[in-house]
Amino acid sequence: MQAPLPSDRSRSLHELEMSRPPSPTMEDTFSQMQTWNDPPVNKWRILSCCLIYFGNGLNDSATGALIPYMEIHYHIGFAIMSLIFVGQAAGFILAAFFNNTILSKLGRAKMLMVAEVVMIVAYIILVCTPPYPAVILAFFLLGYGMAMTLALNNVFCAHIHPASVVLGAAHGSYGIGGVVAPIAATALASQGTLWSRFYFFPLGLATAAMAFAGWAFWGYQEDTHQTLLSSAELDASREGVEEAPVSKFKDLKLALKNRSTIFGALFIFAYQGAEVSISGWVISFLINYRGGDPGSVGYVTAGFWGGITLGRFVLTFLTPYIGERLYVLILVLGTMAFQLLAWLVPNIITNAVAVAVLGLLLGPVYPCANALFMKLMPRQVQTTAMGFIAGAGSSGGAVAPFTTGILAQAVGTYVLHPVCLGLYVVMLSCWVALPRVGKRSE
Repeated sequence: MQAPLPSDRSRSLHELEMSRPPSPTMEDTFSQMQTWNDPPVNKWRILSCCLIYFGNGLNDSATGALIPYMEIHYHIGFAIMSLIFVGQAAGFILAAFFNNTILSKLGRAKMLMVAEVVMIVAYIILVCTPPYPAVILAFFLLGYGMAMTLALNNVFCAHIHPASVVLGAAHGSYGIGGVVAPIAATALASQGTLWSRFYFFPLGLATAAMAFAGWAFWGYQEDTHQTLLSSAELDASREGVEEAPVSKFKDLKLALKNRSTIFGALFIFAYQGAEVSISGWVISFLINYRGGDPGSVGYVTAGFWGGITLGRFVLTFLTPYIGERLYVLILVLGTMAFQLLAWLVPNIITNAVAVAVLGLLLGPVYPCANALFMKLMPRQVQTTAMGFIAGAGSSGGAVAPFTTGILAQAVGTYVLHPVCLGLYVVMLSCWVALPRVGKRSE
């Protein structure tokens, strides 16, 4: 009478085993992704991200326009003035070490609000026209605050379907800020208004962004599809296979062990270095080597940022049809061609058009690259990894233009073009070296 027990027990164990949820397929994962309007609050969250990116674009692009007035005010040269780029890069890099820690303690809404408060403090320092060391401190705080928002918003937008389009809209908003700020800052400062008064504008915007982000992300649960471990990882955790929670510094160590983080950081370092170098030095090149009038070639920078903005809003829609990996490769090769055109054709109109098209092709690169990086990284280190990549980008935005300036002082501003071409080669090398997206065998 007791003989059937082993069979029953085997059947019960089998049924119990079969009752566990099956491993998710790629289709299941795709169907579980949130979209831009599901849940409906995502529309406001994306708009909040766009507002924050717009403010970041204002800050970054206004610097070049205001530097001449800051140099006059403080009676300093380019070498000392460039310390503001170094300060901002230091803020970005430092933030990468603490993003995950702050996120785990405060949650997304409060962390975004803290980031905006840090930037508000920086803008208050700037509008007071302080001694120059305090200006460097303010830019350090701006870098720290922007790195926090960039890491959070990149992760969020990259997990909203369609990711490339949402990231394109977010980074396109940055580009709009990049177009608006130089025009507004130049118009204000050229009329005799103190350069620091421009920062009342981003100060008000940061205040609004703080309130908007807090409202949009309040109650946001981090254990959603974009931050949870995979089902297989959760199963392993329930069976005692998963390791105990590790420190956030170990998260950074894990992120740095991932090949995608290293090559992604080098890629964005080169990308942002080229972007900032072109924005900062193309006008000097046109004046010195094309005989351009300073009052008439100033529009070229706006054309460059306008191209970036248009590219991020329009060209990113082609990504789902071509794929991030091939699309970025095509865009960078096209960018190299137009960089050569701007360098080798001795015609100011042709150069201006080439720079605008160059911006158009560069525009989609950043959001498309971020979308691929997110696919290649383990979910538990994405925020840390993206913070590190953002810090690398900020470093590129400081090192490359500073190096270009030093070389330009020695041999001439034409050096902008070979420097940028070298950075594009670095981008291509890193892009090809990225691992392939893994496919499940089942």
